Amino acid sequence: KKKKPKLLNKFDKTIKAELDAAEKLRKKGKIEEALKAFEALVDQYPQSPRARYGKAQSEDDLAEKIRSNEMLQKAINTYDEVVSLPNVPSDLIKLSLKREADRQQFLGRMRSSLITLQKLVHLFPSDTSFKNDLGVGYLLIGDNSNAKKVYEEVLSMDPNDGFAKVHYGFILKAENKIAESIPYLKEGIESGDPGTNDGRFYFHLGDALQRMGDKEAYTWYELGYQRGHFASVWQRSLYNVKGLKAQPWWTAKETGYVELVKSLEKNWKLIRDEGLAVMDKKRNLFLPEDENLREKGDWSQFTLWQQGRKNENSCKSVPKTCALLERFPEATGCRRGQIKYSIMHPGTHVWPHTGPTNCRLRMHLGLVIPKEGCRIRCAQDNRTWEEGKVLIFDDSFEHEVWQDAESYRLIFIVDVWHPELTAQERRTLPAI
Repeated sequence: KKKKPKLLNKFDKTIKAELDAAEKLRKKGKIEEALKAFEALVDQYPQSPRARYGKAQSEDDLAEKIRSNEMLQKAINTYDEVVSLPNVPSDLIKLSLKREADRQQFLGRMRSSLITLQKLVHLFPSDTSFKNDLGVGYLLIGDNSNAKKVYEEVLSMDPNDGFAKVHYGFILKAENKIAESIPYLKEGIESGDPGTNDGRFYFHLGDALQRMGDKEAYTWYELGYQRGHFASVWQRSLYNVKGLKAQPWWTAKETGYVELVKSLEKNWKLIRDEGLAVMDKKRNLFLPEDENLREKGDWSQFTLWQQGRKNENSCKSVPKTCALLERFPEATGCRRGQIKYSIMHPGTHVWPHTGPTNCRLRMHLGLVIPKEGCRIRCAQDNRTWEEGKVLIFDDSFEHEVWQDAESYRLIFIVDVWHPELTAQERRTLPAI
């Protein structure tokens, strides 16, 4: 059993009855009354850490109730004040700073949160849980190298810390140290420690194993599915809306976007010719794929819409193609997708991977397709592209691409909202 934290110093024990009465109001949900009671205690006993902490908690509760960031900032300030008082019990310092860091993160104040976490680690250097939180703080601002140092420190203090292991493995994989990442991710998940049962770790462990050619990947995907992280072994996106129809391949009729498909197929030569003209200009408009999805080869993209936002500059180079698409908000307004040209050169292999969300479907219009050597697998089914024809698949299912032809392959990619999403969901889902 966890020991109950000691929250009262010598002085606070003398006013325990008043503190308990105010706390009782807070626990009963009488937040405004509790806040008044704690404010009165702080006025009367300004040196009381427990009264100050109760005031911070009440402000925190009230901020949630009235959805006020201003009130939440007050709570953050009050948590910070607790720590600066004399004779504060160490358990109360821990609770105050931990909650302060958490609330700062909630407000998106990642750097302020980092300073708070650094303070915690400085005050309690032997507590690995605070170091683990600090590592997450660094990851949240994209500072992987400092996060890595923190987790190395934790693992030198406690080689069996599962939380540190999964995060350390996650960082190694981001550094493309695939083989090294596997034991950390695996042992971290197997530890069952709090914070290790997270879909991202199953996702990255499976992906790392696949890249090493190890079929054990599917054992972990199966476990991830059983534990509710994935919709299925094949469909492993992590940003999902539940209950949407799920199948790897779709027909135009099934999507309900028949007009868009007809328009793309009818105008494919126009789309192709504008794309070829951009390629010929040697202006570096096609940018190499940068998500580390290639095992080998050369694969570049020229993006027209990203997250539902039109790239005006790009569209100046292919004006007719962009004008054509403006008529189809299911594509141009899809904030969880892109519209882009994609060129893949011979000798390219794209690792098996899944897209981030089940909220979109992906259309591939064939523009320049070599006679043989190009194929795409989605789940367990292989297809090939045809010039002037649209292939539609759900990229939240595992898919893989091979380009072993004699010449380049050019396609046009159009992401569309999943047809079962409501108008409200299309308006309010955050962009990806």
